[in-house]
Amino acid sequence: MDHAADAHRTDLMTITRFVLNEQSRHPESKGDFTILLSHIVLGCKFVCSAVNKAGLAKLIGLAGETNIQGEEQKKLDVLSNEVFVKALISSGRTCILVSEEDEEATFVSPSLRGKYCVVFDPLDGSSNIDCGVSIGTIFGIYMVKNSEPTIEDVLQPGKDMLAAGYCMYGSSCMLVLSTGNGVNGFTLDPSLGEFILTHSDIKIPRKGKIYSVNEGNAENWDEPTAKYVENCKFPKDGSPPKSLRYVGSMVADVHRTMLYGGIFLYPADKKSPNGKLRVLYEVFPMSFLVEQAGGQAFTGKLRALDFVPKKIHERSPIFLGSYDDVEEIKSLYAASKS
Repeated sequence: MDHAADAHRTDLMTITRFVLNEQSRHPESKGDFTILLSHIVLGCKFVCSAVNKAGLAKLIGLAGETNIQGEEQKKLDVLSNEVFVKALISSGRTCILVSEEDEEATFVSPSLRGKYCVVFDPLDGSSNIDCGVSIGTIFGIYMVKNSEPTIEDVLQPGKDMLAAGYCMYGSSCMLVLSTGNGVNGFTLDPSLGEFILTHSDIKIPRKGKIYSVNEGNAENWDEPTAKYVENCKFPKDGSPPKSLRYVGSMVADVHRTMLYGGIFLYPADKKSPNGKLRVLYEVFPMSFLVEQAGGQAFTGKLRALDFVPKKIHERSPIFLGSYDDVEEIKSLYAASKS
């Protein structure tokens, strides 16, 4: 038995240790935010375990079928939603929850109420489960404005978020988090059951070689988007063309963009004039992370985090990624208006 190696494994920067270190920088902190994050981490671990078993689902009666006891088994996206709702409410630190799976916002009962609002997509890209593509959970955290919470507390611009993150369930389980002080990535060590800091202070490259968009919608795009993608494929300045990479799972596509640089686009088109991605729990958290990593996020009209939503499931176009790449599409939109 290698005792030296085992001792080294205890000197790791776990996500709990990292968040406690962050908390110590704020002497006025009471630890509420740390407790809330620990409940989100627990939800991520649970969903990760469920996702890993999904391939066996039909063999062991898990995928929306009825098991031997006559109990109906839940689909993974429904199960994930219940996991996060219960984890967040039981933390005693939340007052309003907005989930992609629920039509209405959930107001936590006064006895369990805290001061945070959490917006989340419990299982983004769940249609990809059967083919084993990376999927994930996306979340954002706001502070409640009033002593008596109202729906207005979650209809805040993204720039007012306290923290945002995503957990990607793929070849490894990785949680990427920002509390407004840079972006850090933690990978789940299955033998320890702990998220370990593996990607500290993630910085998105200033310019990338990849563009990520569903080109099946190309005939419905507006002129600036069409022109930008044309420039990616056939650059007029003599530079090499960009490579197209599109998974169709936002967490996977944005994660690759964060690490390798480039741009992720989900523009408005004739079929979806307001875009397709939801503002609160897809556009805002990912835009927050990209900006914290040194990139940009743009809606086609304004900085994404300045957008003020009017409905909890409102949609918006989004262009996010490397600073220079987003700058290029911003200039195309500016030119089209003038």
